[in-house]
Amino acid sequence: MTAPIVFIVGAGDYIGATIARRFADGGFTVCMGRRNVDKLAPLVDEIIDQGGSAHGFKMDARDEKNTEHIFEKIEKDVGPIDLVIFNVGGNVYFPLLDTTARVFRKVWEMACFAGFFCGREAARYMVPRGKGKIFFTGASASMRGKSGYSAFSAGKAGLRMLAQSMARELGPRNIHVAHLIIDAGVDTAFVRERIRAAGKDPDNLPSDSLMDPKSVAEAYWMLYHQNRDGWTHELDLRPYGENW
Repeated sequence: MTAPIVFIVGAGDYIGATIARRFADGGFTVCMGRRNVDKLAPLVDEIIDQGGSAHGFKMDARDEKNTEHIFEKIEKDVGPIDLVIFNVGGNVYFPLLDTTARVFRKVWEMACFAGFFCGREAARYMVPRGKGKIFFTGASASMRGKSGYSAFSAGKAGLRMLAQSMARELGPRNIHVAHLIIDAGVDTAFVRERIRAAGKDPDNLPSDSLMDPKSVAEAYWMLYHQNRDGWTHELDLRPYGENW
């Protein structure tokens, strides 16, 4: 049997990389897109060294032509994509009066516009096959705006509505569209640095205050294996002690 193919768009060092490892361990051929493709090389080598199959692609998901090209290349050279996971971030702090038009536009392009390109391209291949799965990574900002995050909140809220519209349109065509809200700080170097900047020690936080990226990967693994008589569209994850 041919291994199923997952394409992770925005395969960063933490959440994206952990998702890649989880699906590789599950027997998937893993394709990953990232603007700095050189940073994917160690992860590709790691998966291959452990007996898996992985491919890295230089990709700017905000660029329509580049996105079209990478999807076409994977479909032609690797095989039909079973699952697309859109995991591009854009979580940057900008007070409103410091948010220029350029900043707002670029954050929106990362958080929302790129999701449209990836979702549309995935659908172009999956609809004729009559099957497929498209998952989007959301955030607390998908649900509520926070001071200093107007651009990010607008982008993530837009991505949530995109995912919902796609689910309503594509679900009857046997394509599972899901939106995963990560309502927490994830244990990454970026988040730890922001905690330090706020005057706290990330190593002295209460147990499980930060979410392990493996928890995100397991949630996506579960979503992929749902039967279509019980598909989840939206799933929110948070540590048990998170104030929400």
